[in-house]
Amino acid sequence: MAYANTFKRREMKFLLNEEQYTFLRGEIEKHMTEDDFGKHTILNIYLDNHNNDLIRSSLGKPVYREKLRLRSYGNVEDDSPAFLEIKKKFRGITYKRRFELTYKELHDYITDGTPPEKRGQVFEEIDYMIRRMDLKPKIVICYDREAYYGNDDKEFRLTFDGNVRFRRGDLDLRSGDGGEYLMTQPYTVMEVKSAGAIPIWLARTLSEKRIFHGSFSKYGSIFSNEIRQKFKMGV
Repeated sequence: MAYANTFKRREMKFLLNEEQYTFLRGEIEKHMTEDDFGKHTILNIYLDNHNNDLIRSSLGKPVYREKLRLRSYGNVEDDSPAFLEIKKKFRGITYKRRFELTYKELHDYITDGTPPEKRGQVFEEIDYMIRRMDLKPKIVICYDREAYYGNDDKEFRLTFDGNVRFRRGDLDLRSGDGGEYLMTQPYTVMEVKSAGAIPIWLARTLSEKRIFHGSFSKYGSIFSNEIRQKFKMGV
């Protein structure tokens, strides 16, 4: 059955080295619980147009920015659950709307335009965005994630992302999570996701260890590296 999920929350990223990660992970486990998936792999196909307008705009850090991706998890097969997600950010608040079907149905749709039988409001919004901007699959980006939720507030989420890899060819998640390793990534990216203020214990821990909010975009870093490489080569 197709259904949609909607999220509105503040997301803050912290770029950690190995020592910081090891310390914070120990503190987090006192207050949070690892989710049912444990450590898992996230696979994404990001969509953009011929001019790469979505990622170019995002790199400019405008007040409003958006992106569209097809996401699934682990070993992806035809009938694996998958999400077509539209993610928007406005004045520091992230809005995410996603539409779920089988991976094959959604992949067929983004590659050859075959519409799924089951639709909904979120699908129509995504379909309009794809047609308006002429969006196509552009890149596969995969990474390993550890996810936690708060013991006192299950809506409070925290994740560690690392081992980012990507590929421009073979834009099908059924082919696995292999790709080129992103050389400019930090050891891990911690992301705090909350509808309100972060818990006092976490704020105190970050302050004591002088760990500050940072900025990191997986797709943005990959695209920027590619632009720099083309510039060096005179392309």
